Amino acid sequence: MRKTSVSSSSRYGSVLIFVCLFVSIRVYADDYVPTDMYLLNCGASSMATDSGGREWTPDNNSKFLLATAESTTTEASEQPLSVYTVPFMTARLFPSVFTYSIPLSPGHKFIRLYFYPSTYNNLNATNAIFSVTTGQYTLLKNFSTAQMTEALNYPYMRKEYSLNVVGDTLNITFSPSKKYPNTFAFVNGIEIVSMPDIYNTVDGQTMIVGTQTPFIVDNTMALEHVYRLNVGGSLILPSQDTGLYRQWDNDSPYIYGAAIGVTETASPNMSIKYPTKMPTYVAPVEVYQTARSMGPNASVNLQYNLTWIFSIDSGFSYMVRLHFCEIADNITKINQRMFEIFIYNQTAETEADAAGWVGGNGIPVYKDYVVFVPTGVPQQDLWLALHPQTSLKSEYYDAILNGVEIFKLSDTSGNLVESNRIPAPKQAIIDPTGAGSSGVSGKSKSQIGIIAGGVGGGVVLALLIGFFVVGASRRRRQSKDSNESDGNSHPAGSANTNTTSNLCRHFSFAEIKAATNNFDEALLLGVGGFGKVYKGEIDGGTTKVAIKRGNPLSEQGVHEFQTEIEMLSKLRHRHLVSLIGYCEENTEMILVYDYMAHGTLREHLYQTQKPPLPWKQRLEICIGAARGLHYLHTGAKHTIIHRDVKTTNILLDEKWVAKVSDFGLSKTSPTLDHTHVSTAVKGSFGYLDPQYFRRQRLTDKSDVYSFGVVLFEILCARPALNLTLPEEQVSLAEWAAHCHKKGILDQIIDPFLKGKIAPASFRKVAETAMKCVADQGIDRPSMGDVLWNLEFAVQLQESGVASAVFSQIMNPKGR
Repeated sequence: MRKTSVSSSSRYGSVLIFVCLFVSIRVYADDYVPTDMYLLNCGASSMATDSGGREWTPDNNSKFLLATAESTTTEASEQPLSVYTVPFMTARLFPSVFTYSIPLSPGHKFIRLYFYPSTYNNLNATNAIFSVTTGQYTLLKNFSTAQMTEALNYPYMRKEYSLNVVGDTLNITFSPSKKYPNTFAFVNGIEIVSMPDIYNTVDGQTMIVGTQTPFIVDNTMALEHVYRLNVGGSLILPSQDTGLYRQWDNDSPYIYGAAIGVTETASPNMSIKYPTKMPTYVAPVEVYQTARSMGPNASVNLQYNLTWIFSIDSGFSYMVRLHFCEIADNITKINQRMFEIFIYNQTAETEADAAGWVGGNGIPVYKDYVVFVPTGVPQQDLWLALHPQTSLKSEYYDAILNGVEIFKLSDTSGNLVESNRIPAPKQAIIDPTGAGSSGVSGKSKSQIGIIAGGVGGGVVLALLIGFFVVGASRRRRQSKDSNESDGNSHPAGSANTNTTSNLCRHFSFAEIKAATNNFDEALLLGVGGFGKVYKGEIDGGTTKVAIKRGNPLSEQGVHEFQTEIEMLSKLRHRHLVSLIGYCEENTEMILVYDYMAHGTLREHLYQTQKPPLPWKQRLEICIGAARGLHYLHTGAKHTIIHRDVKTTNILLDEKWVAKVSDFGLSKTSPTLDHTHVSTAVKGSFGYLDPQYFRRQRLTDKSDVYSFGVVLFEILCARPALNLTLPEEQVSLAEWAAHCHKKGILDQIIDPFLKGKIAPASFRKVAETAMKCVADQGIDRPSMGDVLWNLEFAVQLQESGVASAVFSQIMNPKGR
C-alpha cells in the first residue's frame, strides 16, 4: 500500500470532460453490455467520433424527430480549447415545444443531456431558458445553461438521469420558458444507455439517516446524478467505466478544510475480489484500488473530521452511496480500522468497518443512505464526514473511503427541480455599455494589498469543525420571504437586505464593473469561500476599496453576504473593518469594503518576504484587535461573538491600524443575560475553543481562546496548526502551553525577537496568552482584561528598553 499526501485542487478541475484526443476504451468480459445505446449528435448531418472513441449519430432527418415540430440546426459560433467538437459544436434549437421520440426496450436507462451555451444563429444563449420532461418526470425546469455554467465556471454541462422506461418509446420534450420573451430551448447531444437495476433499494436495508426507518428507491422514482467521485484516485472517463459510461471525478475539490488526509493505493499484489452478490459493474475496480484515509497520526485524527462538502438543492431527498474496500495489507480483521460516518450533520454509521463488513481486505462493499433536505434556501450543503470510532478501542484511529455517488430523488410528482425557481435572462443584468474603461489601471498582484474582509491565502489552515465529533455543519439561515422590491432574484437564496439597506451605500452592478475595470484579473486580490475579491476605485478614483464578488451558487456566500451586511452596517468602530456598501442585482452579491493597504497580520509574521514587525508594533496591532473584539462583546446592543478570530482576519490599513474583519460566521447573543448560544460548531482549526467544540455552547470566551492563539502566533511566528511538525508540536496552543509550563517558552519564540523583548513584557504577554487558552471558559479573562494586560505589556516594553539604554549609558562596555 502506498500513501501520498495530497493538496486540494480547484473545484473546476473536475469538469465533465473527455480529456484526451486518444483514449483507450475499456472492454472487460465482465463489463455490462447495454441492450440499447443511442448517441445523438444534435444538429449534425453526418456520423462523428468523440474524443473517447464513441460514434455519434446525427439527428438530421432521423426517425427520432416528430415531423410537426419546429426546430433549427446550427453550429456554435466559437470553440474554446476546453470544449470538444463532438457533441458540442452542433445544436438543435427549439423556439417552441419539441419532442424527441426514441424507440427502445423497456427497463432502466441512463439519460444524459449535453449543453454548450454559445451563440447560435445570432441568438444569445442567455435567452435559452427551458424545461425538459420525459413521461411523468420533470428533469429540468426553467433551466438556464448560461447562468449555470457561468456560476460553476464550467464551459459546458452534462446532466445525467436514470429512470425506468415502461413502454417501448422514450419521449424527451424541450419547452422554452413562457415567463420571458424570445426564449428558446436547445440541446447539443442526447445519450440513452440501458443500465442494470443497480440503484434501486428494495431490500429494506437502506435507512433514512438519523432514523431507523427504511427507505425504498424503486421503479417509480427518477434519479439525477449529482456527484460521482473516485475518492483518493484520479478521474475515470466514461469510456473507462464498466460499460455504463459513467464519469468518476477526483474528490480533491470537494474536501473541506486544510486537513485533507492522505491517499492510499492498493499494493500491486492485492487483487480486488468482488463478492458473489455484487456485480463487477457496480463500480470500476479502479475505484476500489484507491482510497482516502485520515493518516497515520492517531492524535491528529482524533482532533478533526475528514470532510467533503457538496452543494445540493433543498426540498428533495438524496441517496448517498458510499463505496468501501480495505486496501491496507495489515488490516484484515474486524475492529482494526473502525469509524463513524456523518451525513448532512446526522449519524449514518457508528461502527463502520470496511474489512469487518466483508471479512477481510481487498473485498469491495457499498452502503446506501437516504437524507431528507427540507425546503429552505434553494441551495444547501450536504456534509459527509468521517471520524475514528473510539469507544471500541480500534487498533487504528482512522477512517477510509473509496468512492461516493450522490443522487437526487424525484418527488411524488415526478419533479427533480423546484417549480418556483425561474432565472431571469442573463442579459437583463449585463451592462451593455461595457462600463469599466475608466476604472483603475492594472498592477501586478505582488503590488496589491489585501482587502478588508480577509480573503485567506493558500497557506491558511482553515477547517470548519463539525458539531462535536458528529461532522461539520454550516450555519443555516432560516427561510425568509423573497425580496422582490427591486426586482432582484437569487437562485441561490435571497439575502434580503431590506432591513439594512438604508444603513450603507447601494451600488449598481454597472458601478461595480467600472470600479474594477470590468473585474480585471490584474486587480484580483484573492479568492475565498465567498468568491473573488478585487481592488477597485470609486467616486472618480478618489477612494480605494476592496470588492468581494460572491459566487451566486455558494450557500456560504449567501449567508456571509447577509451576515456581513447585518453586522457591519450597524457597527462603527475604529478597529472593525468598515463596510462601505453592497450590490444586489439578480445573482450578483457584492460587498464593498475599505481597502487595507498592509494586508493581514499573518503575512507579516511568517512564510513571507516582508520584513518582520518589531515587538512593540505587534503588541499595538493586537491591542487594536482586542479593542475591536471588546467592543463586539460589550459595546453593541447585544453581545456579538466573532467566531473566527485569527491572524488572517486582523487587517492593517495604511497607517498600520488593526481592524477585525470577516463577520460571516458571527453570532449574536439574544440578551446579555444569556451566558451562551447553542449552535453548531464553526471556526478555524487551530483556533477553536475546545469547550465550544465539545459542548456546542458558544460564548464570548470562545473568541478569547482564539485570541490567545493569536498572541502565541505573534510570539512564535508560526501557524496555529502545522501538520508537518512532530505530533506534540502540531497545535501551537498546546505546544506553547507545554513549553510555558516547562519554563522554555523563550526557546520557541520568533528568532527575530530574541534579545529585543523586555523580559517583563514577554512574561506578561505569555501569561495572558496562557490564561486565554485555558481549557474552561470560566478560567479565561474577558477581552477587557486581555486589553488591559496588553497595554501594560507595552508599558513594560517601553520601560524595559529605557532601562536597558540607561544601563548601557551608565555602564558602557569596558568600564
